[in-house]
Amino acid sequence: MTLMQPLLIELGTEELPVKALPGLAQAFFDGVMGALEKRGVLIERGDAKPLYSPRRLAVLLPGVASEQPEQRSEVLGPYLNIALDANGAPTRALQGFAAKAGVAWDALDKTSDSKGERFVHRAVTPGAKTADLLQAVLDEALAGMPIPKPMRWGDHDYGFARPLHWLVALLGNDVVNIGALGIRAGRNSRGHRFHHAGEVVIESPNAYVDALYAAHVIVDADARRARIVAEVETAAHAAGGNARIDADNLEQVNCLNEWPVAVTCAFEHDFLAVPQEALITTMETNQRFFPVLDGNGKLSEYFIGIANIASKDPDQIRKGYERVIRPRFADARFFFDEDLKQGLEAMGAGLASVTYQAKLGSVADKVARVADLAERIARQLDVEPWMADRAARLAKNDLQSRMVNEFPELQGIAGRHYATVAGEPSEVALAIDEAYQPRFGGDDIALSPVGKVLAIAERLDTLAGGFAAGLKPTGNKDPFALRRNALGLARTIIESGFNLDLWALLAKATFQSHLAIAKVDLSNREKAAELAKKLGFVFDGSNLGLKVEIPGHEVVEIYDFILDRLRGYYADKGVPTAQFNAVAELKPASLYDFDRRIDAIGTFAQLPEAAALAAANKRIGNILKKSNVSIAETIDHALLTEPAERALAEAVEAVYAETGRALARGDYVAVLAQLARLRPQVDAFFEQVMVNVEDEKIRHNRLALLRRLADRLGSVAAIEHLST
Repeated sequence: MTLMQPLLIELGTEELPVKALPGLAQAFFDGVMGALEKRGVLIERGDAKPLYSPRRLAVLLPGVASEQPEQRSEVLGPYLNIALDANGAPTRALQGFAAKAGVAWDALDKTSDSKGERFVHRAVTPGAKTADLLQAVLDEALAGMPIPKPMRWGDHDYGFARPLHWLVALLGNDVVNIGALGIRAGRNSRGHRFHHAGEVVIESPNAYVDALYAAHVIVDADARRARIVAEVETAAHAAGGNARIDADNLEQVNCLNEWPVAVTCAFEHDFLAVPQEALITTMETNQRFFPVLDGNGKLSEYFIGIANIASKDPDQIRKGYERVIRPRFADARFFFDEDLKQGLEAMGAGLASVTYQAKLGSVADKVARVADLAERIARQLDVEPWMADRAARLAKNDLQSRMVNEFPELQGIAGRHYATVAGEPSEVALAIDEAYQPRFGGDDIALSPVGKVLAIAERLDTLAGGFAAGLKPTGNKDPFALRRNALGLARTIIESGFNLDLWALLAKATFQSHLAIAKVDLSNREKAAELAKKLGFVFDGSNLGLKVEIPGHEVVEIYDFILDRLRGYYADKGVPTAQFNAVAELKPASLYDFDRRIDAIGTFAQLPEAAALAAANKRIGNILKKSNVSIAETIDHALLTEPAERALAEAVEAVYAETGRALARGDYVAVLAQLARLRPQVDAFFEQVMVNVEDEKIRHNRLALLRRLADRLGSVAAIEHLST
């Protein structure tokens, strides 16, 4: 039986980069695991996971085989007709092969393949001791770690994320004789820098976590994180509120501490006159503190800091934390007060001198385009157009504020506060903030009607402008965040239930962007019409149409780009790729309509008739494609000679009558349910009727019947995609 022993490898370093620490720990863990598995070493992983703290990366495996399994090899030699002469004696070819294998020729085995019988050398060698493999395992793991800029120290020619100071390597209770970065392995780790400055002897891998805990180091990141949350929540409740624990802030605090201890702090109540988002940003981003909110979710004057030490005099730590926060808060209050003196509307004067994009003009130019789109969208959605226009014309003004210059994360948020103080309608003020939603993956869309309109208009202009200016994303390059804007646009339309014509809106936004690039004013009807024609648009001076059938048209390209983002959106919701493709092929003008079709095709796919009808529609499509004739839109019932084709024609006409109103009102589930009833007639038709008969009239009439059937089968989605 193979002996299994626990394995511990710990790299002890100076404080590692906070943001990189979890990734480094995972890469080290994966590297060690991968190198062991590559060598065939049996591993009992159990609940093993990366262990790390600011000064160490560790791999602790519950069980590792003490040696590799037997290593079996097979080397093929010459065929018998080449290996043996006419008398059965070995030729030079066979003798050379045997000598290379280190055995007598008659000790070789034989095997056969399609070309005949041949000699083969098979060998079994004992597996290497795992302890003897660990140096190579460690070297591979270190070489595979993502360290873009390794630090070098002393006069060494090697580097790492931070200088290495100790190395622990234990297999069972024994130290493994390996080394890394100039350090030989031992069993001595180190504890907390202040609470336990000396070395910590690790008697065995299984004693590692407890030994470090006794030395004031919580090496399990999950346990350390849970302790931080518990300490922060307890301290916040004691202060009469609830802690705001941002996931990113928590992760970074977790990577800064080995022995976290909460310290309750406070600041002057007067600072609460500043927008709370500015204060929260300062606390979380700059100082890694946890704000305390009151029962209404408003910021209180308390915050929680995490010290990496259980101090004998926590008041000194508290005073230090409070002292570092005051200057930042004072700056925020100064910026806020000065901005209020200037006023939000006055800030907009400077936007004309700020370049949005070299080809697309200034930020003021973008504001004008967005306002025009917002007003147009508002009219379609029964939202007050003047509110949408007002919100759009104020939405970018806070970019000129002192507050946003200092805290870029407050774009829109600062504008909302300034608009409120200026007496703007609450709908306008809120929309200025909500226009940025969703700000990140998983964020909510805008909630207010005006906010939704502005969010849609903003993203339409950004997408259209990006494509018009040649800024389509390539690889990882997406300087204008067009991917994020496309998904945000689609989510806002779909989740709001807005039945907007996306083709028309994209056409409008694209034309506006090209007018800006060409520096043509819409009032110049002649030049505008000339540009529209060049771009494939139909322009009559007020309305704008698009020839969407033009292959590669920019608007089609943007539409497809949006659908690509929706592919992942629906995949996350569990929608199969085939169902998404079935709807995407129709390119519905409304994304809300697209969503309803997705729901309907999902219901249809569960019906027992779905697979057969999908296969039939695929077959029909192939027949029509190969016909190479002009197919009539109507059926001549006098030419229906077979009972099965007459039955199908009657069923198709009945379905058209039954589904027409359902299609008009977008009841796609009902449409597909009706179509499912066609299966018996469709099956009978293909079993009993030949389409491509010699009689041209009958053949063309049957093609017309199939075309009419296919048109209705594909009215909700291209169901042939469901055919496997």
